[in-house]
Order: sequence, then C-alpha cells, then structure tokens
Amino acid sequence: MKKFSWCIFILLCLPNFMLAQRTLKGVVIDQESQTPIPYANISIVNSDKENQLTGIDGSFQLEVGERDSYLKIEYIGSISKKIKIGVNDFYLVQLQKDIEKLDEVYLKSTGLLADRIIKKAIEQKKYNDPDLKFSSYSFRTYNKLIIDDQKSLLNIDLDTTNREVKTILEEGRAYLSEQISDFKFIKDEGVKQKIVATRTAGFKEPVYELLSLKVQSNTWYKEKYTVFGNDYAGPLSKRPFNNYTYKVLDTTQTDRPAYVIYFQPKREKKVAGLEGVLYIDTLNYGLQKAVGQLKGEVEISAEQDFTYYPKEDIWFPEKQNVMLLPGSGGKKVSIFGGNISLGSLPEGDEPSNKLFLNSTSINKDITFERVDENLDKTSSIILAPNATSQPISFWQKNRSIPFTERDKKTFKKVDSIVKDQNINRKIDVLQNFNIGYFPIGFFNLDLRTLFKFNDYEGLRLGAGGVTNDKFSKTVRFQGYGVYGFKDREIKYNAGFGLSLNRKTNTWFNLSYTKDIQEVGSFHYLSDARVYSLFEPRLVNINFYYKYRSFQSSIQHNFFPELLSEFQVSKIAVDQTGSYRYLRKGRVYSSYDITELTASFRWSPYSDYLEAPEKSIEVNVGYPKFSLQVVQAIPGMLDGDFNYTKVGAKMNYTINRITQNNTEIILEGDYAFGELPLTHTFHAYPNNPNKEGLIPRFSVAGRRTFETMYFSEFFSDRLATLQIKHRLRPFEISKRIKPELVFITRHAIGDISNQAQHQNITFNTLEHGYNEAAVELNKILFGFGLSFAYRYGAYHLPQIEENMSLKFTFYFQL
Repeated sequence: MKKFSWCIFILLCLPNFMLAQRTLKGVVIDQESQTPIPYANISIVNSDKENQLTGIDGSFQLEVGERDSYLKIEYIGSISKKIKIGVNDFYLVQLQKDIEKLDEVYLKSTGLLADRIIKKAIEQKKYNDPDLKFSSYSFRTYNKLIIDDQKSLLNIDLDTTNREVKTILEEGRAYLSEQISDFKFIKDEGVKQKIVATRTAGFKEPVYELLSLKVQSNTWYKEKYTVFGNDYAGPLSKRPFNNYTYKVLDTTQTDRPAYVIYFQPKREKKVAGLEGVLYIDTLNYGLQKAVGQLKGEVEISAEQDFTYYPKEDIWFPEKQNVMLLPGSGGKKVSIFGGNISLGSLPEGDEPSNKLFLNSTSINKDITFERVDENLDKTSSIILAPNATSQPISFWQKNRSIPFTERDKKTFKKVDSIVKDQNINRKIDVLQNFNIGYFPIGFFNLDLRTLFKFNDYEGLRLGAGGVTNDKFSKTVRFQGYGVYGFKDREIKYNAGFGLSLNRKTNTWFNLSYTKDIQEVGSFHYLSDARVYSLFEPRLVNINFYYKYRSFQSSIQHNFFPELLSEFQVSKIAVDQTGSYRYLRKGRVYSSYDITELTASFRWSPYSDYLEAPEKSIEVNVGYPKFSLQVVQAIPGMLDGDFNYTKVGAKMNYTINRITQNNTEIILEGDYAFGELPLTHTFHAYPNNPNKEGLIPRFSVAGRRTFETMYFSEFFSDRLATLQIKHRLRPFEISKRIKPELVFITRHAIGDISNQAQHQNITFNTLEHGYNEAAVELNKILFGFGLSFAYRYGAYHLPQIEENMSLKFTFYFQL
C-alpha cells in the first residue's frame, strides 16, 4: 500500500505538459506541383526541441506538448510558413515558391556552395575516414534485428485490461536476432570481424547466411554504400557529381555546426542511388550524421550517427539503423538467400497487416592506434567457438539496446513458427538445390543423375546421391546408377569418403566408376559444383568413349581461399566408334591410363566466414584462378602412355554500380607426350551437326561456342577468351525484366601428330576462331533467346552455316 501511494504521488507531480504529449503527423508538398517536398525543415516555435526534416515522401512526425503553439516549416527556394497547432493530429502543409529565391543566380549559387562543400569533404576524407586516418582501430558492436508488424510502431492508447488485445501486443515479434561482434582494423589488412555472441529466434545452430549478410555499410566514405546486400552509389565517392546533385538545406546551430546537404540521384534509372541528407562539420568537414532513403517496392531508410572525439579530431560511427517498410508493391525480405524468409513485407492497407524490418547497431569500446595486430590473415569473419552458447550474464553485460519482455517471448513464439512451418527444412532444401541436390533425411539425392538426354545414350534415367551429416559427420557414401535407352547399357558409380579434418574440409576418397565421357573434355577437380536444370551441350554430344576407373583422392583446403584435390586414377578406355590411336606402329582401340592429378582453385579476393568446423565463402570476389596438372605414368598400374597436361583458367566478373556487369573467362591448356584424342582438348562446341538453322535450334550454354560444331576441332594446345557484357535489366513489369547480353568468343590452338588419330576427320585452330553473340535473357519464366555468328578464318561458305539461334534458360529458386 505504501508503494502504491508513492506511485500516485509521483504521477501527480509530473508536469501537465508531459502527460499531454501527443504525436503530430503531416506531409509537406509544393503548392504548385502538388508533389512532396523531401527534407523540409520542421521546427517548433520557441522550443529547444531538435528540428526535424521531412522524409523522402515529404512526411514528418514529431512529439508536441500542451505548451507548444506553432510549427515552422522551411525549405530552400520556398516561403517559410507558420502553422498554429490545433486539435488535429495531421497537417497537410503547402509551401509556395519564393520568386526572389527562385532566381537562377540564387539557385546556381546555392548549388555551387553545396558542390564546394562536397568537394571539400572528399578532399578531407584522408583525415575523416578512419580507414585512411588511422593505422589501426577497434570497437565492439551490438546488433539487434527484428521483423515486426507496424502496429507496434503506432503511438495509440489501448485498453490493456482487454486480455485478448494485450496478448496480441505482447506475444512476441515475427523474427528477432541479436549479435555481438568485435571489429579490428589494421592498415593493409582491412577490417576483420569476430562474432563473440549470436542467437537467432527459432534456430539452435548458427544461421550462416544471416551471419554473413551485410545489413548496412559501416561508412559513407566509400565508393559504394550497401544495404541488405544491395550496392548504391556513395554520395562521397571519387566522382560524386556523376551520380548525384547537391544543395544546402540548412546549417545546424550546435557546438559543432554542420552544413545540412541534400543529395538526390542524378541518373536514377542507370545508377542505383539513395536520396538523403549529409550533416557535414563546418570545421573539419567530417560526417556528423547521414540519412539515405529509397522509395519503391520496399521503402529503405538507412541512418548513421557519429560521435566526435576531440583528441583525434574525428567523427566516428556510434549508431547505425536501417529500416525496411512495405512500399508500392509486396516484396519478400530475403534473410536466408533466395526468396525464403521468416518475415516478408506484404502489400496491405492496414498498418497491422504490414511488417517492417529494423536493424540497429551500437558501437562502443572504441580504441584508436592501440590495437592488438594479431589478426587472422585470411577470414574476414570469424565465429567464436562459444558464440552460440554465451550465458545470459554475458548478453546482459554487453547489450546496448533494451531486451524487452516482448523480445523474450519472441524466442518462444518463433520456435513454434520454425517448427510448424518447417523453416529449417526449407533452408536445407534451398541450399542443396542450388548445387544440384535434394535432401531426403540422411541422403542428398543428386538431381543431375535423374534425367539426361544425349545423342549417344538417348534417354538416360537413374538416381544417385551422397549421405549427409545426419548420417555421419566423418563418413560419407556416394554413388549412382543410370541406364541409357539407346545404347542399352548400365552405368554406375560407388564411392566412400572419410573426413580427416572438418575445419580444412580434408577428405580421403575412394571410388569406382563405369560410365562414358565426352572426347576432348577437361574438367578441373577443384572447380565448384555447378548445377543447371538444363545441361544444353549434353543433348547434342555424340562422340564419347567408355571408361572404367578406380580413383583415390585427397581433398584439402590449405586456406579458405585455396582449395585443392590430389588424385590417383587407373582408367581403362574403350571406344564407342571407329576411332583408333596409332603409337609406335601399334593401333590402339582400347588402352589403360594411370594418371596423377593435382588441382587447385584460388580465390584471393573473396571474403570468408570461418566457423569452428568449416569455412564459408560469404562474398564472392574476383578474379578467381584454377590450375590443374595431370601426369600419365607408363608402366604404373599397367598404364600404356606417358603424357603431361596443364590447364589454367581465370574467371573475372566486374559488377558496376550502373547495374551492368562484365564477365571474362580466359583459359589456356597445354599437353605433350603420347596423347590419344580422347584426352586432348576441345573448346566447348555447342552446335549440332545438322543442316539448317531451325533444325539446329537448341539450348545455349553458359560458356560454350554456339557456332562451333561438335567434333569440328581438337587441340593439344588451346587458348580461349570469352567476354560477356550484361546491360541492366529492362523493367517491363514487376515480373518481366529481360537482360540484354553482348558476347564475344575467341579460340586459337593446334595439335601435334594429327596423323596418329585415325578414322576421324577434324580441323585445328591455328588460324584463330571468332564468334559474336547477343542474348536476350529472362524474357519470361527464365527463358530467353540467343543468336550467334562466326566470322574470320573459319567462316563457312553458306551464311546460314555460320549462324546459331537458340533459347536460354536462367533459373533461381
């Protein structure tokens, strides 16, 4: 009773204006055009409350008290307006243009002033960008990410004695995760992140896709600013005036005044850009605050606040926030990759039907120039072994944002959602499907073995797969069995793997295979597994050889970015046709080959997340390099031939802020010794050996020569160059966004002792092969069209023979 009396006394002592606080909302528009005015200045007359700026849609929201009488609305080039605060909670404010201030000279001078400030801010980046100013720094970050319905954002009074309403409000959010990370920056090494604590509602194991997701850039000083994995042109980049226009809105009246600079995309359709304001210090031209917004299918609002450190004379990021709200159309928020998510931002008119996503990060324990430089040299993100098992006391000590009762109930609520909707299963299916597997319990079904069609086997049906971690983390079994209906033969594989080191992905493998292989193919053992619903070249290949092989290999990652595989194989080869190999007066139709293979793939510019048991590529960087060396040894395990094969390949993709990208593939292959045609090189031809353009209509490949006929060329020395340039998609509708691609392909090669290869006619590439192509991809349901033309030394007499017309298919789950 005594405690209750004290509560009544405190409430009675509260000032009336605090009890009468209410929220005003409104929109500021141009009186003449009736369009929203973004970043107009909203202030309460005769109040020390902080001014606010309207959003990108001209909207504003602010708290007012009973003593507040007038609002003042100001915007450059417009006549300011005072509005009396009445009983209404919403105000539509129309500003009239100020004829004097719309004078061309005035507008030009304000624009020039803004440009001068931006130029100065860019010049001073070496003093204000921590990455340029310091040799090292460190800080700890607490991040909280939620998906919730907008009802929780509304400032309304509800009768919480109604138990049903109270339960709805308090039962928890749609999604919640929190994370504590230590960041270290060392000059020449960059920023490294160590996740010391993480937990995600509904998941006992780490959600690696979420841990690796770049929610928001740490700085606005770079060339690009990233929000949820999407890159936007930076307003303080090296060439800012190519992408943005700027103007001065105001100057803050604080201890450290700041210019308020409005930036707006100049080439919105060509360059991905944000619209917002920069608060630039008038003394050192450092960023005090930055706000960027984007309106569309999803509304994005990204903010970053900075704290001033007098000793270092620098503004350092203290708080970051990004919010996603439903826009003009529904769009899912992808957290785990693809289109699967716990929460989405659907369409709907009622706020309670809409979800929002909010991510807030708070930095603390900031240290300059006194940082332990003992950094992991390879991985950008490290997950501490105990990150998922930190005690409650650790979270309580390190949280920078309150963890409410509603947050606590979220973990219980989402646990049931994840279980009921089988979210873990959906994530597992998505991750495996992208590399060609479908998980069924402890077994991953290999989708590539189910159905194929080619000119030799006809219809090829079967099944296969590999055991997964549910079976064992240290042992795996794999295999397949297929049947060709045209050649009427069974092919199969059986294999076994033993894990020697989970962290370095070291496996010892044994296998036996009886199958067919395309003549002239060369596969890198260490290349990433690639899966496509259509394997276009297989349909038209008709030149195979049969083989039976015993293989033993070791897979090992020396570093996260350096993959390797070492293999010993004993191969028995039989021909499917009349081809024969002449060597030292002996004609071979069947032969044995013993090969030693060393294969490497190096990705020096990719970023990796290093977990206790594995490393994951979280950001694909280019270029990537592959190298493979094969040595055939005569006499070893009854091997007949002695030859050496070396292959090297570079993949380089340039992604631009203009939404265009260029892909380059450069490959060189070289072989010498006793080399049968089965083990030479081809340039990945993909043109059926048929008369007429329409009969040759089929599926275009990803890295194939579309006008080069099958078995037309073979080489023991070969170099190829392929360049693809994709233009930004043409947005015809929300679902139809075709991509135009220009392609050029070139090959040059030769072969020694061509007469040794009998009962076959083929050409060589010593004069150089050239092909140009254009594709219009993703016209409808992932399908598109491809047209290619060969020219130069190997141009054929009939025009139609130099052309190819095919369809393309690009599919993403």
